[in-house]
Amino acid sequence: MSLTSDLMELREDDIRAHYPAALSLLEGFDHTPRLGKARDVPGPEKSAGIVGHRRFRSTTPGMVTRPTVRPDGVHLLARIEAADGGDALISPLQATAMNSLRRALAIALAVGAGFSARTGLDGMKRANLEGSLPAAQAQDFAELLTAEALAVLHVFANATAFLLAPHQSEITVEVGSPDEILTDNAQLALHGVLWQLDQVLAAHANDEPHLIATLTAFAEAVMDRVAGRAATAPRLEGFSGASWRVAADDFTIQGFTPARKATGSTLTMQFKKPHQVVGNHIAKYQAMRLAKMLMAYDFDRRLNPFAELGGFIFTFMGDGKPGTGKTTLIQMMAGMIHDYCQIAGYPFRYQNFGIDNIDSYQGKSGQNAKAFVNNVLDPQVIGFGTIDDIDQIAGKRGDRQSSAGQQEVTAVFMEAFAGANTVVRGNCTFGMFSNYPENVDDALRQRAGARFLVDGPQTRDDYIDILALLMGKKHDIPLGDHDLFAAQEIKRAVERSFQAHERPQEAGLIEVYDRVQGQIGALDTIAKLGTYLKAIQQADERFTGRAIKNITDAVKVRSMDFELPDDWMEQPELFLFQPYERKLAMIEDLRRPITVEMVVQEINRYADSEFRYADKSDEVAIDAMVRDFGRTEEAKRRYLEGKG
Repeated sequence: MSLTSDLMELREDDIRAHYPAALSLLEGFDHTPRLGKARDVPGPEKSAGIVGHRRFRSTTPGMVTRPTVRPDGVHLLARIEAADGGDALISPLQATAMNSLRRALAIALAVGAGFSARTGLDGMKRANLEGSLPAAQAQDFAELLTAEALAVLHVFANATAFLLAPHQSEITVEVGSPDEILTDNAQLALHGVLWQLDQVLAAHANDEPHLIATLTAFAEAVMDRVAGRAATAPRLEGFSGASWRVAADDFTIQGFTPARKATGSTLTMQFKKPHQVVGNHIAKYQAMRLAKMLMAYDFDRRLNPFAELGGFIFTFMGDGKPGTGKTTLIQMMAGMIHDYCQIAGYPFRYQNFGIDNIDSYQGKSGQNAKAFVNNVLDPQVIGFGTIDDIDQIAGKRGDRQSSAGQQEVTAVFMEAFAGANTVVRGNCTFGMFSNYPENVDDALRQRAGARFLVDGPQTRDDYIDILALLMGKKHDIPLGDHDLFAAQEIKRAVERSFQAHERPQEAGLIEVYDRVQGQIGALDTIAKLGTYLKAIQQADERFTGRAIKNITDAVKVRSMDFELPDDWMEQPELFLFQPYERKLAMIEDLRRPITVEMVVQEINRYADSEFRYADKSDEVAIDAMVRDFGRTEEAKRRYLEGKG
């Protein structure tokens, strides 16, 4: 993968030049804690035959370090050696931890040196060492030293977490927030954080699995703390405004944003083929097209041509009665993306957010939801995130029956799917599924840009097809007069399904449609279509500007209503591996013009779903009130009988 235009290469020679200094830090140094409180922990035991460690002495120009009083110092290599129950030999996992820490320190020092050179800090350091730094630059000097310290700390923690990600297990460790975050200068900052790491390892890393878990948890805690400090620190433009890539590790540094290993989860679900999804023609068609759209994502540009052209589905809602095929649709779409990614060599990550992610601890449910969203959004993978039974997971705001955890999840999803900071790159999509979408918070439901009505088999042919499919082949019952799966031929079925939306299907919307057409005639201009939309809003106040945006997005998707050739997926060099501009041009050539019929169909399709949800929601509320009134009357009757 080539470097993008805004990425600078962090040269391997520059990184390795810092290996000796990084190793010396790991072997041993002295540090007097300034903010952190030392634990009463024993020094690391040294295996027999291990030579004494050298002490690292500052070589940073102009820096004066504090005197040390701790006689045994900080010896991280020895600490890691002791995390194996006393084995005399270093294990491969221990060696990996040591090498990862050395590599992370060297990368951080290389970035610090680059920052110092670009900002003029290196010249100030020399002048300060010579005693010739002008007093007028003292404030600038101090601010740049702090900025360098923050950048070096974050890169060290970021690289540590990234390099150790493939070696993580299911074990987790709570290390707390680090206290010894010093920002006087980069060297002292590393001394402080490594001193605290030594303390944390002594407390938690009693075996190899806990060693990796502790290192990773500590690195993430440091990143959080440093990013918080950086939010108000000046002079960070030289770091936050630039991006570096370490080619040997495929590691990208982008300011204070944590990097993630570009690996996908191993899927164990049972995939389905498109012909195994009976009925649900529009939903199946859109899912198949969306799977191919995702593959157009350009990892170099970190953008999808479909997202730029306006025809990409970032979020969608799949709703239908129980047993109509929502799970089968998920299995089909995940299977298609998985197969395409295997052919192209792209990392694919599928993740489902279920009811087990709702936690009783305050804030934990929101953290789980945020982690789920970030994992799927990771720009280094093709992502597919599903939220099954979202009506049970995300609570309605103001609903007293919703738990605090459900309310947290609703807030996270609303911000992630259409918040101020939402960026749609086109590498992932989120599907929300529900049997009872009317129970989903209105604002969250409207953040679903597309609607997949999963209504299952509908026609006689559909029922014959699904019976034959589920019966399998281990029987001798003849098929009879039927062309098996002919009704599932996708283009013909989808065309019929779209034509069915030339008129609304919900009773409330039919009344609005007929009344507007009777007043202004055929809906064949922007003005007439806008009049129809206003009439819908008057009938249902929940039909807001966001609904109009979702409809126009759906129309743009229809303009992309073409099938990317299977050859493009099966032979990646034809399309997937083409430069971004070439992919954009190839898609533009296939684009269809937008017609009035498309717009009317998409207005009716979206508005039908909203009227359907509203009717169900109102009926549920009315039924609940009727039950309450009935209980009240029964309670009064029993009360009066008791008094009599």
